[in-house]
Amino acid sequence: MSRIGYARVSTTDQDLALQLAALSAAGCGVIRSEKVTGSTVTGRAELRTVLDFIGRGDTLVVTRIDRLARSLGDLQDIVRELKAKGASLVATEQPIDTGTAAGKAFLDMLGVFAEFETNLRRERQMEGIAKAKAAGVYKGGKTRIEADEVRRLAGEGLGPSAIARQLGIGRASVYRLLGSSKASAPSSQA
Repeated sequence: MSRIGYARVSTTDQDLALQLAALSAAGCGVIRSEKVTGSTVTGRAELRTVLDFIGRGDTLVVTRIDRLARSLGDLQDIVRELKAKGASLVATEQPIDTGTAAGKAFLDMLGVFAEFETNLRRERQMEGIAKAKAAGVYKGGKTRIEADEVRRLAGEGLGPSAIARQLGIGRASVYRLLGSSKASAPSSQA
């Protein structure tokens, strides 16, 4: 009967520290974490590992259910899988414990609200895009970054921060494009 923790944030620049500390304080002997979107369970290797590993009498612990799933369907699938294995789900910051009727009911209500929040965010984004298109300032999805230009600027001695500023892109994109050569890029101008 183990308590297994799962922590998730959506982007690489978000920090898992608070979730990891809370899960550790909740008595989780094993904690798996990942930085990936919660809008789908597809591609979430750490979650899959937890679900494959968890067994009868074990408890999956998360800080909030939106760390586990952003869609009601995905959340219900995860809870069904846990139940089939004889495991339960607990959230440290919400009164959720699928071992109780009240906890299960509250989980379902929060799942509906998590999906509602995701849908509202998507609607606001689409409204913003429509407004930008009407104003003639919408450029479409992600802009294409010219890797050759990044490498050329690095060859001229510019650091990743200076390259990012000059090209109007994120520093992480510069590092990604430079790949293993990022260590050789001068950082004095960063």
